[in-house]
Amino acid sequence: MEENNNSKNTNGPKINFGSYWIYALLATIFIILNIFNYGMSEKKINYAQFEEFAKQGDVQKLEVANGKIAYVTIKPEALTNDRHKDAPKNEFGAEGAQYKFDIGPGDAFARKIEKLNETLQGHRIDPEYVDRPNYLLPILNWVLPLLILVGIWMFVMRKMGGAAGGPGGQLFNIGKSRATLFDKNSKVNVTFADVAGLDEAKEEVMEIVDFLKNPKKYTNLGGKIPKGVLLVGPPGTGKTLLAKAVAGEAAVPFFSISGSDFIEMFVGVGASRVRDLFKQARDKAPCIVFIDEIDAIGRARGRNSIQGGNDERESTLNQLLVEMDGFSTDKGVILMAATNRADVLDSALMRPGRFDRQIEVGAPDLAGREQIFNVHIKAIKVKPEVKTAVLAEMTPGFAGADIANICNEAALIAARRGKEEVDMDDFNYALDRVIGGLEKKNKIISPSEKEIIAYHEAGHAICGWYLEHASPLVKVTIVPRGIGTLGYAQYLPKEEYIVRTEQLLDRICMTFGGRAAEEIVFNKVSTGAQSDLDQVTKMAYSMVGVYGMNPKVGQVSFYGMSKDQLMKPYSDQTAFLIDDEVRILLDIEFKRAQKLLKEKRQELNILAQQLLEKEVLLKSDVERLIGPRPFVAPHTFQSMSEPNADHIPTLNA
Repeated sequence: MEENNNSKNTNGPKINFGSYWIYALLATIFIILNIFNYGMSEKKINYAQFEEFAKQGDVQKLEVANGKIAYVTIKPEALTNDRHKDAPKNEFGAEGAQYKFDIGPGDAFARKIEKLNETLQGHRIDPEYVDRPNYLLPILNWVLPLLILVGIWMFVMRKMGGAAGGPGGQLFNIGKSRATLFDKNSKVNVTFADVAGLDEAKEEVMEIVDFLKNPKKYTNLGGKIPKGVLLVGPPGTGKTLLAKAVAGEAAVPFFSISGSDFIEMFVGVGASRVRDLFKQARDKAPCIVFIDEIDAIGRARGRNSIQGGNDERESTLNQLLVEMDGFSTDKGVILMAATNRADVLDSALMRPGRFDRQIEVGAPDLAGREQIFNVHIKAIKVKPEVKTAVLAEMTPGFAGADIANICNEAALIAARRGKEEVDMDDFNYALDRVIGGLEKKNKIISPSEKEIIAYHEAGHAICGWYLEHASPLVKVTIVPRGIGTLGYAQYLPKEEYIVRTEQLLDRICMTFGGRAAEEIVFNKVSTGAQSDLDQVTKMAYSMVGVYGMNPKVGQVSFYGMSKDQLMKPYSDQTAFLIDDEVRILLDIEFKRAQKLLKEKRQELNILAQQLLEKEVLLKSDVERLIGPRPFVAPHTFQSMSEPNADHIPTLNA
């Protein structure tokens, strides 16, 4: 079926029948109006003019239609006279009538004609009274409204059926599957070589492809081919890209559809499309069916349902469950699905026998980010100084989509600056834009506010520089960016999976550095530390109530225990104790930050003044101003390849 559609598309241009029948309807109305508009081409005269024509002997026939209008036919030989030069000729009318006039009251008109005949010599004019039914009025009253209603109904049905095309876009094929088929005639250009940073997930998916290519290799040992594979992970990590790579690598048909494509406003359409999809898959077996964003139809049943109502989404899910149980493992049909909300999926959908395998596609690690940068940098012109290893270390926690965005932003920035190649400075600016937001050049900040911001950010930088377990500083800036961001300090966190107590305490102390610097220098505090206070409060409550890092509260964790309950899973006395211990912990770390900044007051002033002068300080600037960091960082990152440490990246550079 799909191949026939493709051949039709190549034979010639598509005909838009939706517009052609509208044109045909308008043309039909125009023709009807012209056909039934007889009598409108005669020239209108008055009775005195008719009487003059009659006395001249020019009148051949007088016909009175419907007792209202008289049509006058002139003799052919009289039409050559100059007095009839304006008379219409060869027009539709009452037997070739040339003139017409209103007769007025019938009795008075009869007396006028009788009186006129007395004056005529040699001939009489006897009017013929006829009835002419008006066919146009019934057409306008019945046929045209009917045609309009039919046209509106066809338009609405085409829209609801999916006017974008495909089998579901036809008028009566609304229950057909809207899946896109990729086979030997329509291949996908994405391969596993285009998927970087997902080595473990690629191995699992490549094994699925091998199942379909060599099924006997596994069935000979008594194994069964998995029915379903679920790709789970945060947005932008490459789940859909991995599925596209499967379509490009597998030598079997590949059906691709989104979960929202099953749902329509008509009851039963979703279940019908599921049945049609699996029917096509069985006909094309061995094949792969991929459903993107399956949470659109796979949410747990019973949530937010209306009692007594019909839930189309649940009906679609029920049909999907039936179909996944219906086809046997030897048919060679494998269902792949992707979602970033696995927690909301129905438990019946997640059980073995339906989705036998769940492949986690998470954020890439350091090596994975370097591989992803290598893939995306191939498409842009970069200078040799750009090192993907450095870029990978500068982007901890970034997903594949974020890395692609940074590469694209760097290329756009370099083009805006008129460069021939993208250098490290462009990548630095792209990182600033992605992390901090767009630079607000027109935001006017008073000198006093700018000084507060400079000391605030310098306080963060000093605490991070002299605390052993704090992340190494990369950049500190007071350039306004984004919404409400007046400045920020960028650090290079380590790839850690376990965090110790002293590490969390150093992070809290470093976060307090901005508020502590304001209080030391100005003896006042400002609202600029709201974000910092929010972070330290969450970290402190996690240490006390989640991670069991407080000796008075004890080795307990209340994480997630309050879900689906009306009250907290601990007593009021424990709540008071948690609150007190959090305040004590935060007060100790705030005083610790104050003590450190008082000891390093000279370095604090140096960094703040340089920030007021340059607005941006890199790691090399901080080393030059206050000396190297006293702790050896276990990172391989050494430099950001700054061509000029004093250079501030701007679009006007």
